[in-house]
Amino acid sequence: PDGYASLGLAAGLAELCQTGSGDGDGGGGSDSVVFIARDGQRAADVEAAFEFFAPWAEVLHVPAWDCLPYDRVSPSNDVLARRISALATLASGEAPQRPRLITLTPNALMQRLPSRAYMGQQVRDIRPGQSIDTDDLVNWLSGNGFQRTPTVRDAGEFAVRGGIIDLFAPGSAGPVRLDFFGDTLETLREFDVQSQRTTRQLTELQLVPMSEVTLDPNTIARFRTNYLTSFGAATRDDALYTAVSEGRRYAGLEHWLPLFFEELETIFHYLGDAPVFLDHLVADAVEEREKQIVDHYEARKRGLDVEESGGAAPYKPVEVEQLYLSNSDVMAGLQSSPLISLSPFDAPDFVQGERVLNLGGRQGRSFAAERSAGTVNIFQALSDHAADLRKQDKRVIIASWSVGSQDRLVQVLDEHGLTNVQAVKSWAEVTDLPQGTTALAVLGVEAGFEDDEFAVIGEQDFLGDRLVKRRRGAKKGSDFLSEVSALSAGDIVVHVDHGIGRFHGLVTIEAAGAPHDCLELRYHNDDKLFLPVENIELLSRYGNSDTEVMLDRLGGANWQARKSKLKKRILEMAGQLIAIAAARELKRADPISLPDGVYDEFAAKFPYEETEDQINAIEAVFDDLSSGRPMDRLVCGDVGFGKTEVALRAAYLTAMSGKQVAVVVPTTLLSRQHYKTFSERFHGLPVNVAQASRLVSSKALADAKKGVKDGSVDIVVGTHALLGQSVDFKRLGLLIIDEEQRFGVKHKERLKELRADVHVLTLSATPIPRTLQMALTGIRDLSIIATPPVDRLAVRTYVTEFDTVTIREALLREKYRGGQSYYVAPRISDLDYLENFLR
Repeated sequence: PDGYASLGLAAGLAELCQTGSGDGDGGGGSDSVVFIARDGQRAADVEAAFEFFAPWAEVLHVPAWDCLPYDRVSPSNDVLARRISALATLASGEAPQRPRLITLTPNALMQRLPSRAYMGQQVRDIRPGQSIDTDDLVNWLSGNGFQRTPTVRDAGEFAVRGGIIDLFAPGSAGPVRLDFFGDTLETLREFDVQSQRTTRQLTELQLVPMSEVTLDPNTIARFRTNYLTSFGAATRDDALYTAVSEGRRYAGLEHWLPLFFEELETIFHYLGDAPVFLDHLVADAVEEREKQIVDHYEARKRGLDVEESGGAAPYKPVEVEQLYLSNSDVMAGLQSSPLISLSPFDAPDFVQGERVLNLGGRQGRSFAAERSAGTVNIFQALSDHAADLRKQDKRVIIASWSVGSQDRLVQVLDEHGLTNVQAVKSWAEVTDLPQGTTALAVLGVEAGFEDDEFAVIGEQDFLGDRLVKRRRGAKKGSDFLSEVSALSAGDIVVHVDHGIGRFHGLVTIEAAGAPHDCLELRYHNDDKLFLPVENIELLSRYGNSDTEVMLDRLGGANWQARKSKLKKRILEMAGQLIAIAAARELKRADPISLPDGVYDEFAAKFPYEETEDQINAIEAVFDDLSSGRPMDRLVCGDVGFGKTEVALRAAYLTAMSGKQVAVVVPTTLLSRQHYKTFSERFHGLPVNVAQASRLVSSKALADAKKGVKDGSVDIVVGTHALLGQSVDFKRLGLLIIDEEQRFGVKHKERLKELRADVHVLTLSATPIPRTLQMALTGIRDLSIIATPPVDRLAVRTYVTEFDTVTIREALLREKYRGGQSYYVAPRISDLDYLENFLR
């Protein structure tokens, strides 16, 4: 298991530090070990667990490119920043200040690299007081992969404003502001991306490139020579050769890396003689990666044929052996280092050694049988198992995914008879605990493990699969400046007094004999308005430069008339809403308190780690339910962001307090989905869940209505059938409305009758304007869930040349994922041709 592998790595590194070996040259040295994981997820899992077992050590990950072999796009800026920073650290030649674990995957292992000497020469140390030619620095940044932008936000960006240069360098915690007086660097300050304000002063900055390809006269000349040698004379439509010759960066430039250097090295030159731990199945991963590389290379070679290319621009790939290591190259490189192969079996799977050391580690107990049976309390079974292990004189560690679940488990285990439970932060604290104490740690392991001395029980073992999002550093709250800093020249803005205009940029004007920074706004007939930066709160963003809108006249009456008309309509609406809100304020509702113990067990069944927004929404709902006045809260969040879990927690509190819950949804399909979810989560609890929609039989519907009336049904899930006059609730306490925007006016009038003195929780991804307005003005309470779930990835969109290989790869990936693809054609007449092309 990943946790046991991490423990072995920590022990190996600790032993190495005590005995000492190697030359200590910083690349590999006596206090570094290398772990080659079979894939990126395994590397991340082991790194996370390693930090628990060895918090005294440094973890350095060398990421691989996050694009396909011979792709038309470059690796992402984030990956490039982390990759270059790691390589520069290894190339520096300095011994690590702390023992170091270096992790990488087969993809990173097989990638050829610029020489270690070259990478070490690219590092620039910048300190206050130095004399630096700013033009030379800007040219260096442009030639080394940095992108010039108006405002620095992400790694690899830089901005120039007079004597100030902002840049976000690889390896830096945040962006840095270089303040020059002439050519002398006066200050070096780290600043916040959102507010653009200084957070701390720096004494030095280690500046490394943002790309493995540097565009300077020497590398450009070498590229042109190597290109002609490899591919012959360049044709007129060869965009790559033209761009590099002119000193411009080309999309996917890194895939022609060998043409910029006399010779490339491998990762083994960077690692020195550090011992290498090989993960299980690395051999298979290397073999599969080699097949993938060759497959893409051959596809690119076929694409050079005019008929095969489908009209795509030519892509001339470099030879495989120039850019990647082969399987045999990897084995030869590994044989030159001290090698330890990790395997769950009694035979190493990569290199056949002379002896096998069985550490005695094995998979821990799984509680799958208890979970599936449903008749056994899983937490009681966990407590009993931990108690049995302690009787065997084993140290017991229960690993949870987050601090929240750790706190929950402390209370739950105590209620189920397991005493002497102690929260710990590291393996060292575990070993210091007195015998008979159960340790509770935040340790993200996929499965528990044990040996003769200790046992680790993972949260997934007893609660089932968990989907957990590894959190990065918390972002600071954004303020108004974050939106204003996103303004670009040409954007449409609204001035509170003058109406809709166009933002043209920041200018400095003379006012009262002194320079003053102002925002230049253009109105109808190209009239200008200069707004001082200190009055920036008068502006709000309306749209980008492509937004079609009629600009207002400066001093005209049109804007004031529109404002007056809108104010009148707002006052009329406000009168109605205030009356409704006032009536609800005068109503009283029975307070619903949070029960101890069993609630923690219910919450623990949620198979994800709660996001921060979810936790805030749940706590706000709990406060509303216990306040003694009717709740009226809107929970707004995108599809799949966890709104239903907020509703489940509220329903639990209400049902366990003896009140009824009605979940009203707009469609029968959603009704069935929610009924299934609620039934599964409330399984084993004294709560009766029923469904009322046209999908159920007439008898079942009649029974549900009867149960609602006599109180035997605690939670009912249904469509607008629940809003009929024939449905009468005995003790309705909570009304949950999912997708309120899809209910008609008639249904909403019926909802108003129901919500006179009951708690109302509204869920919506796209609330109607009136609902949203009520929430934003405070008439209704609002909770926003903006944090994406663990398995939601950002969509990456490319506008690129027509490329048959990219199309084929994208379609195959979706096919193997089990999904569908849509290929959109601009004209009906193209359909037959494209169908044949795709076949």
